[in-house]
Amino acid sequence: MPTERIGPPLRAGERETLRAFLDFHRATLALKCEGLTEEQLRRPASPPSTLSLLGLLRHMAEVERTWFRRVIAAEDVPLIWSETGDFQAAYDVREADGAQAWEAWRREVAHARRIEREAESLDVTGHQARWGEDVSLRLVMLHMIHEYARHNGHADLIREAVDGTVGA
Repeated sequence: MPTERIGPPLRAGERETLRAFLDFHRATLALKCEGLTEEQLRRPASPPSTLSLLGLLRHMAEVERTWFRRVIAAEDVPLIWSETGDFQAAYDVREADGAQAWEAWRREVAHARRIEREAESLDVTGHQARWGEDVSLRLVMLHMIHEYARHNGHADLIREAVDGTVGA
């Protein structure tokens, strides 16, 4: 089933607007990755860079997991693709499985949505150990929008290099 991407509301409260923009960017990444073969998902855009759509999908699963489950919900869960805490491991797709990456990303997005919806407010905080600081759900939502927007720009270029598809 193709991804549906709904534009954010033009007039809404802060939380609804943040949620909608984050979902818009999640859907954009999905659209950039849909309809490609495993080989196409692995293909880097511009050698010597190894950045690929599959790597971005895996990375964003890791980012969703970290910010929502590990930071906001304080769940003691390891990274998905690294036993040593290496966030760069997600980008290594030499042995990666596309179906597994899609499943992990969808699972982590579902967890993130649940955690956000169950949070009392955007002022709920969690501890970001890498920074040694507490952060609000508001900051996490904004950071995630930024993270997706940046990587969706990469995805635009990679997808065009893979099969000529432009736009989202």
